[in-house]
Amino acid sequence: MSAFSKPGMPGNRDPFAAYICDETALDVLRPVVIELGWQPEKCNKGGLRNAVQSLSVSASPNILMVDLSESGDPLNDINALAEVCEPGTVVIAIGQVNDVRLYRDLLASGIHDYLLKPLSASVLRDSLNAAQAVFSAPRGGESEQVKRHISTAIVGTRGGVGASTLATSLAWYYSAEKKMPTALLDLDVHFGTGALTLDLEPGRGLTDAIDNPSRIDGLFIERAMIRANDNLAILSAEAPINSPLMTDGAAFLQLQEEFRHAFEMTLIDLPRNMLINFPHLLNDVNVVTLVTEMTLASARDTIRTLSWLKTNAAHATPVVVANKVQPGAAEISKGDFEASIERKIDISIPYDQKGAATAAKLGKTFLDANASGKATAGMKQLASRIIGLGDEDSEEAAEAAGKKSLLGGFDLKGLVSKKDKAAAEVG
Repeated sequence: MSAFSKPGMPGNRDPFAAYICDETALDVLRPVVIELGWQPEKCNKGGLRNAVQSLSVSASPNILMVDLSESGDPLNDINALAEVCEPGTVVIAIGQVNDVRLYRDLLASGIHDYLLKPLSASVLRDSLNAAQAVFSAPRGGESEQVKRHISTAIVGTRGGVGASTLATSLAWYYSAEKKMPTALLDLDVHFGTGALTLDLEPGRGLTDAIDNPSRIDGLFIERAMIRANDNLAILSAEAPINSPLMTDGAAFLQLQEEFRHAFEMTLIDLPRNMLINFPHLLNDVNVVTLVTEMTLASARDTIRTLSWLKTNAAHATPVVVANKVQPGAAEISKGDFEASIERKIDISIPYDQKGAATAAKLGKTFLDANASGKATAGMKQLASRIIGLGDEDSEEAAEAAGKKSLLGGFDLKGLVSKKDKAAAEVG
């Protein structure tokens, strides 16, 4: 949960606190803190984990600086920090890892800024002044944020790889934890499990939309979609298996158009056959989450699907997710798999049979039923990656923040060349 992702007005709390791993950084920080009128005693020794321990028993400050240098899994630890932070806390992270992907994932998780060691007084001063400005910014900025729309299609390379499990878990996570108005469109019209996973009746909304595309408007969306929680609505079907799908796909385009106006996030659980039959489904998709497993057949179909995406949906960024990973039991090693598809696996999610069984028994999504664990951490990492890639303004924001706060600490020229190389690899 990104408790600090929605800045609010400062309450009766300390204006600032820091948890820093080394004395060198503390020596640079304390004079800047004094200059800003804060107490240098609030600059504590110890990194992110010490911050989590302290804030679990005390109120959060308005501005919190945490050191990630000793963190083995920064994104997962940031999630733990969010659990103990009160709403409105502005978080500035510092660390030693010069990696633009980590930087963007941290921003997507709700971090205000990321500063690279070694620190300088000017960098700290600029970042802390920007953090203070958050509290005086006009409230209208929130409505501007809601206007953005991110769309991702979750596609399984093979049946049974867990694409639908990821789709429902991501939908729940964005709606319940990130508080984003979210739509889940389950396009397996005959055998979809989206509603079933959420312990809901699918209704007739999707079949009505397919039969009568001209009826689709805002009012139709409001009435036809089934609410899973305050921020999550699902559109699915359980059509009779003796009724073939008869559509030219116009309904799907109209649905996506309405989703853009009504929601902040759209997830499309997209079966492979629908992807091939209706390529225009990806016209407005920012990110294609390609779910695979470590098998020969899945490697072959990952290659074929990536090639298809390069030709038919070059505007969408593919994210390759290896799901149900079992070390030592895979049909193909990770190295051989990556060599065969000629790119890296972006996210690996371990196999958790017990967690899946628990979710099924409770009638909940995997993430809702399993608050912790390696599979849960992998899914949350995927959620952050999709937001970072899907937000149309994320690149400009990252570049602007880099100029403002990092002052050349990131090798921006090198990062651009790496980005161009990656773009060439995926089309």
